[in-house]
Amino acid sequence: MLMRETPVLIDGPVGQLEALYLDMPEARGLALICHPNPVQGGTMLNKVVSTLQRTARDAGLITLRFNYRGVGASAGSHDMGHGEVDDAQAAAQWLLERHPDLPLTLFGFSFGGFVAASLGGRLEAQGQSLQHLFLVAAAVMRLQAVDRLPENCPLTLIQPETDEVIDPQLVYDWSAALERPHELLKVAECGHFFHGKLTDLKDLILPRLSN
Repeated sequence: MLMRETPVLIDGPVGQLEALYLDMPEARGLALICHPNPVQGGTMLNKVVSTLQRTARDAGLITLRFNYRGVGASAGSHDMGHGEVDDAQAAAQWLLERHPDLPLTLFGFSFGGFVAASLGGRLEAQGQSLQHLFLVAAAVMRLQAVDRLPENCPLTLIQPETDEVIDPQLVYDWSAALERPHELLKVAECGHFFHGKLTDLKDLILPRLSN
């Protein structure tokens, strides 16, 4: 069965947010996917984001990806910080209001890793449980003390070993200092955008969504 995403507009904190939504019957859960750095051309159509969306879909999850403020048809201008987390929270609430009985998994790629991690902590502090948090080549250096990570869901870090955008050692050091349980998966001979490695990325994530 061919399943296509539907364009939707979500009320965000500074105006509408452009998004792509995939509903499906008998879904097992929800997936919200946060895209990379908007200042460097990151959008919800990024190929890594698209791979994460298809992987979640193939695991039986309803998916939502969206453009931050100032990207595509989304209103406003870039904040490059907690404004994008506010946008992600609006998208998450939109999804949860439609499917309140399904568990939510968060994905973040690059700058989106900062967004997803920050959002996860916020949602958990508000009483919303999470199924899983996946941070892919995440901009962990953007996380500050106020950006509380969620504590009660599995956390998976996926880091390309030859990442030319995010210094892999920064991620390894961040992982080593992280006191909460998590797993760090390293992808050999792989750059930031997973050129030639998108199938490997899917193969790492899919079984962790199917458990």
